[in-house]
Amino acid sequence: MSHLPDGAAAPRPVPALSDLFLAFLGIAMSGFGGVLPWARRMLVERRGWLTGPEFTDILGLCQFLPGPNIINVSIAVGSRFHGLRGALAAISGLIGGPVALMCAAGALYARFGAQPMVRSIFAGVAAAAAGLVVAMAIKMAWPLFRERPLEAVPVALVGFVTVGLLRWPLAWVLPPLLAAGMVIAWWRSR
Repeated sequence: MSHLPDGAAAPRPVPALSDLFLAFLGIAMSGFGGVLPWARRMLVERRGWLTGPEFTDILGLCQFLPGPNIINVSIAVGSRFHGLRGALAAISGLIGGPVALMCAAGALYARFGAQPMVRSIFAGVAAAAAGLVVAMAIKMAWPLFRERPLEAVPVALVGFVTVGLLRWPLAWVLPPLLAAGMVIAWWRSR
C-alpha cells in the first residue's frame, strides 16, 4: 500500500559521500575518450539519482560553464546532494583513478608507443569513444525532439551548423542559442 498522494513520485535515493565517490570513479574508469554517456547511464539509468530531464538540464548548464563538461557535472551532482563535501567526493572519484592510470599508461606509451599494434589499439578506442558520444546525443535529443519539436529542432539545427559545420567557437554560439531557446519557450507558453 502506497503512502504517497495520488500523482506523487516516489522519492529518489540520496547517495552517501562514498556512493558519489565510487559512482564517479566507476564512470571515469568505464569511459575512454568520453565519459558523458557513462555518466548518464550511471546517474539516470542505474542509480536513479537523476531523471533524464534533470541530467539534460545539468549537462546544459555545465556545457555553458568553462572547463570540461564531466568535471562540471561531477561538481554539480555532488553539490546537489551534499554541498561542498559532495562536490569534493564526486570530483575525487572522477579524477583519482584516471590520474593513476594515465601515469602508468604514459610510462608504457613512452616505451612502446611507436609499435604499429599500439597505434591500432588507440585508433579503435578513439572510434568507440566517438560512437558512444553519438549514441548519448541521440538518447538525450530524442525526448526533446519528440516532446517539444518546435523548440528543440531549430535550436539544435542552428547549433549543429554553426559549431559542427562552420566551426564557430562554442562561446559565441551558446549565448544566442540560449536566448533563442528562452524566447521560443516563452512564446509557446503564452
